Amino acid sequence: MPGTRDFFRLAVVAARRTGHEPASHGARAQSLGCSASRNPARHLTPIGGFGNRGFATGARDDVDDANDELNAVFGVTEACDSRSAGDARFTRAESPPNGTEGWPETSPNASPSHDSLSHVDASGAASMVDVGGKAETTRTARASATVRLGARAFELVRQNRIAKGDVLTVAKIAGINAAKQTHALIPLCHQLLLRDVRVDLSLDAARHAVRVETRATCDGKTGVEMEALVAASVAGLTVYDMCKAASKDIVVSDVRLESKTGGKSGDYRRAA
Repeated sequence: MPGTRDFFRLAVVAARRTGHEPASHGARAQSLGCSASRNPARHLTPIGGFGNRGFATGARDDVDDANDELNAVFGVTEACDSRSAGDARFTRAESPPNGTEGWPETSPNASPSHDSLSHVDASGAASMVDVGGKAETTRTARASATVRLGARAFELVRQNRIAKGDVLTVAKIAGINAAKQTHALIPLCHQLLLRDVRVDLSLDAARHAVRVETRATCDGKTGVEMEALVAASVAGLTVYDMCKAASKDIVVSDVRLESKTGGKSGDYRRAA
């Protein structure tokens, strides 16, 4: 059975066809205190062949007017207010690239400053950093992660009784392999010729946890922080995979960079 909205729609269309034109949409919108259209795109110059009828053809019909009447009667004030305040399609902070207002005046090839994102170009698009002009230096990075197992799973790992085998050895190999595949996992990372990757796992009986510590080294033009972090992350996830049959409450946490050396940005060490 048709609902109230359907009967109202039919009444509006019938009134229009018999010459009883309803109040203009602009007048209705003003009385509601919002913009002249719930959908601003409807009144734009048509640029495509799809979407709302008014937008696609540049013309409005009885159904469009009926929809406007329904919107006005059934309460779209809140929606209009929110759209008029924030649905200008682009705010100043997210203006389209072909507009200059609100965007920094930088050259597309300008070097990023310390307070900007190096993987975002002047137009706001993702970009791989060109490291051709950087000096080749020895670079190192250390990272860590913690895997909280719980008492039962921890005891099984400590006694090497996990059904899948030696948890710590498998996780160590997984971390080393992951470091070598960082460029394939993280889209804008460079492929590095790693000189050394170390992954060490130790048991923390007080917290029923496995502590993961990694170190990556290379001679190159970009840092190895991501290689160290990926190694720590995948080693931790491997511990989870090896132990998940014993517990589903395992938590991999505190994946973080501990230190780095080399490169233009200088050395870094996490505060104790």
